[in-house]
Amino acid sequence: MAVYAFWILATIVVLSAVMVIAARNPVHSVLFLILTFFTSAGLLVLIGAEFIAMLLVVVYVGAVAVLFLFVVMMLDVDFVELKQGFLSYLPFGLLVGAVFLAEIVLASVSSVGAVTGNFDASPGADTNTEAIGQVMYTEYLLLFQMAGIVLLVSMIGAIVLTLRHRPNVKRQSIAKQTARRRADAFELKDPSSGQGI
Repeated sequence: MAVYAFWILATIVVLSAVMVIAARNPVHSVLFLILTFFTSAGLLVLIGAEFIAMLLVVVYVGAVAVLFLFVVMMLDVDFVELKQGFLSYLPFGLLVGAVFLAEIVLASVSSVGAVTGNFDASPGADTNTEAIGQVMYTEYLLLFQMAGIVLLVSMIGAIVLTLRHRPNVKRQSIAKQTARRRADAFELKDPSSGQGI
């Protein structure tokens, strides 16, 4: 039964991945991408990697694909201009697609034994989550920390690049806030009777 489920899910993954690049409407393309992610999560559940399947659904479907969908729906896409350059790039696109197809066929043929039952999703651990934790925080600890530093630097870089000072926009002055004294926090007024401040 698992073999039939694998072939059904794999067929849906391949067809929806083809529709991601074949759909003329960008909104439909993103919806096919979401279908591809969900079905790939189903394949991961079949091999016993439930944690990675849930990460795929939560991170890619819940964040990345929905972000793509919002961005595509907010864009003013000119479909006439989009279709004009299609034929000029068709030969190159077919060549790249043929290379990708050859890679997929090669990977499928070489790993057919892994799908039929030689794969252990949790080697030496009770669950695959524990196995991922053991590998990530022992063998690949330095690489994991370096990846975190790269992500932190890229996040700081994105903030610095988008931080622009505009003349009419009020901004926080951290130096002013930290140098503020108690006497600067308030000002006593002594208005005359019957007059406002």
